[in-house]
Amino acid sequence: MKAVGFIPLRKGSKGIPGKNKRKMLGRPLYCWVLTEAIFSKLDEIIVFTDDTEVIEFIENQFKWSSKVKAVLRPENTANDTASTEIAMLDYCESVDYDFDVFCLLQATSPFTKAEHINEGLLKIEEGADSSLSVVKTHRFIWNNNGESINYDYKNRPRRQDFEGLLVENGAVYCTTKKALQTSQNRISGSIVPFEMPEISYTEIDSEADWNIVENLLATNLQQQKKNTKITHLVLDVDGVFTDGKVLFSENGELAKSFDMRDGMGLEILRQFGVKVMVMTSENSALVAARMKKLKIDTVFLGAKDKFGLLQDYCLKNDVEMNSLAYVGDDVNDMANMCRVGWSFAPANAMDEIKRIADINLAKKSGEGAIRKAAQFIKKYNTRF
Repeated sequence: MKAVGFIPLRKGSKGIPGKNKRKMLGRPLYCWVLTEAIFSKLDEIIVFTDDTEVIEFIENQFKWSSKVKAVLRPENTANDTASTEIAMLDYCESVDYDFDVFCLLQATSPFTKAEHINEGLLKIEEGADSSLSVVKTHRFIWNNNGESINYDYKNRPRRQDFEGLLVENGAVYCTTKKALQTSQNRISGSIVPFEMPEISYTEIDSEADWNIVENLLATNLQQQKKNTKITHLVLDVDGVFTDGKVLFSENGELAKSFDMRDGMGLEILRQFGVKVMVMTSENSALVAARMKKLKIDTVFLGAKDKFGLLQDYCLKNDVEMNSLAYVGDDVNDMANMCRVGWSFAPANAMDEIKRIADINLAKKSGEGAIRKAAQFIKKYNTRF
């Protein structure tokens, strides 16, 4: 059974300009669902967009997954009047419905997890024509005529005794090829709902919505932290190894300044069995040379979506995110710092990072911040 995931994106957004690719916790919004789709049982994921910047980003940053394909979306399927179904059917017809199950995923649903997608697919395997994600709400619903719809207001139930209602959250819709061809709709035939957490019901239509969802997402990641032995230390480079400054000439990058004490701290950590990794958004020959000198063999250069890349590393190497420590200084480190076991911020890190870091280091980047983090990890690991 070939299951295809479909993520439609448009450049335009009236409520929040550029919403789909705006960075939430330091990564483009659509990357949250895209990464989870990769880790799900979907066989292929299509990002259908009229934004060439998104296509370029996906082609450069998701090389680690053979599942993902970015497809240029025709203009007539991406205007303000075009429905999602128009975009879906345009793509389906272009590939002659070459799938068994079609899974529509909402790019603005960052709480969608691989297990939610898998549950939707399971409903199809069990015989449903379609499935959709819902949340259970315990809110009391009224109509414009002043009539209560889902409860008797004269006998108001306690929340724990109230069954509530199931409401679409717009995150995941699965359907068989036959049902889609017949109805031309994302769901039809025998439809089975499956529940997602109530947190996933939040819409992102305004700046206030964005701030609420971003805070909820950060809290949700942090709640997954567990105290365990640190086996890996992940480091950003500029603003962590260095003070963030770089010397340039007309020929390009000339020099970066590194603190020798940091190198010694990492050597000590390795002696105690902690693997050191580097993850930087820059693609720098100077950084590659320095990491080789430090005998750090796991180095990710040019990493713009660090969260997805780190998740992929952990899955392929059977590493728990809770056993990672991470040192970062800017917003592109934020998602990883929320999720790993321990996060550290140099004294001169951005304020947004200091607010979410587990430990704010006494030393600045390029002046022994990594050495301080290494000393903490060495001492912390003696508890296990």
